[in-house]
Amino acid sequence: MTLAFIFPGQGSQSVGMGAALAQAFPAAKAVFQEVDEALGQNLFKLMQDGPIEELTLTENAQPALMACSIAAMRALKSEFGVDVTAAKYVAGHSLGEYSALCAAGVLDLDVTAKLLKTRGNAMQAAVAPGVGAMAALLGATAEDAAAACAAGSDKGVVQIANDNATGQIVLSGEKDAVQAAADYAQANGVKKAMMLAVSAPFHCSLMQPAADVMKDALGDTDFKTPAVPIVNNVTSRPVSNPDTLRNDLVKQVTGQVRWRESILWMADNGITDFAEPGVGKVLTVMLRRIVKDVSGQTLDTPEKLEAFAASLT
Repeated sequence: MTLAFIFPGQGSQSVGMGAALAQAFPAAKAVFQEVDEALGQNLFKLMQDGPIEELTLTENAQPALMACSIAAMRALKSEFGVDVTAAKYVAGHSLGEYSALCAAGVLDLDVTAKLLKTRGNAMQAAVAPGVGAMAALLGATAEDAAAACAAGSDKGVVQIANDNATGQIVLSGEKDAVQAAADYAQANGVKKAMMLAVSAPFHCSLMQPAADVMKDALGDTDFKTPAVPIVNNVTSRPVSNPDTLRNDLVKQVTGQVRWRESILWMADNGITDFAEPGVGKVLTVMLRRIVKDVSGQTLDTPEKLEAFAASLT
């Protein structure tokens, strides 16, 4: 087994997230307490009780998802002796890259929580409500998505935001332009094009105000060398240099999440097993659409953590 840890992004949140880990493992409970203290907020209570509408707010969902991922990683180490160095690489989808950086020792937990709170607020504030939109193209190639963006660009900004998996590409930009691009794609052979219920147009040039905020926030942050390389969203290649990791996090706000390429690169470079610590199975499901002959598993319950640790011995 040659392993990579992959950390989920926004959209995986749910009421009750993290409860089983906190009840089973003191190390996991301590993570949620530290995040609450860092933010001056009872985020864990919101994670347990909802409402889901408040939990889904970008400023809450981002640190909550990171906390669950790190809780799983801390429990693996304290209870089963499995450290992040069991993996050859780590990677995270969008905000999940912050989870990966924290897991690999680049960022301290309290710092990561505060950065994600800042990031969530900045991304939400970057574009006025109703101005931006995102759309998913299912069954689309990169060439299909590029053609759709070109067709919609007469109406304004529209760009590829996420290359998630084979046949799953997400567009982002100004609402009319994204709608025009989706309509073009639907009329020109793409299996399905659908507008997404999102609060802002993430990972496009409209997010530049948020990138500026994060440049300042990250510039004041100490970045350490990771225990294992980060296959990051901007390059889809492994990065270990702290300054490059910092600069690429700024670029990530407006840049494309090159997730499909990241997974393919890792598979082509010897990774046979992927483990998704935190909440849900979004990345594990996408994994199966990207590459064959690899194994993927989620690490979101005490039972799964125990079984995973046993499989490494």
